[in-house]
Amino acid sequence: MSAFRVSRSTRLSVQEAWLRVTDWPLHAARVPLTQTVVLTDPPARVGTRFVARTALGRFGFDDPMEVTVWEPPGPGSASGHCRLVKTGSALTGWAEISVRPRGAGSYVEWREDLRIAKLPRLADPVTAVAGRVVFGLALRGLLRTP
Repeated sequence: MSAFRVSRSTRLSVQEAWLRVTDWPLHAARVPLTQTVVLTDPPARVGTRFVARTALGRFGFDDPMEVTVWEPPGPGSASGHCRLVKTGSALTGWAEISVRPRGAGSYVEWREDLRIAKLPRLADPVTAVAGRVVFGLALRGLLRTP
């Protein structure tokens, strides 16, 4: 699999950063050619399912995911953590998003282990670099402050 990690510090509070990085439809606004549809009723929790569809015209793929860990920041915990498992056939693996206090703001870390079906393992380093670039830009956009 292609493991990668991106992280960002932000002036946003832990709660605000958490809300932004776990707003699944908002992710689509930051990932090119992608739309996200949440399949389960709010609020987000363990068992929440959604599909990110990336396409250019008729050519594309679905990336269905399910939340398997959901620990939002709140009373008793200043940090938040969630884990997503990819449940499709085109992409497999998982992603973890953690938000914790840092100074007057917060620190967000996105770790992912991604595998693209039908690509040889020799392509894993390229997949990891592409993941760092795409999700680094997405994370920067999600945490952008006015």
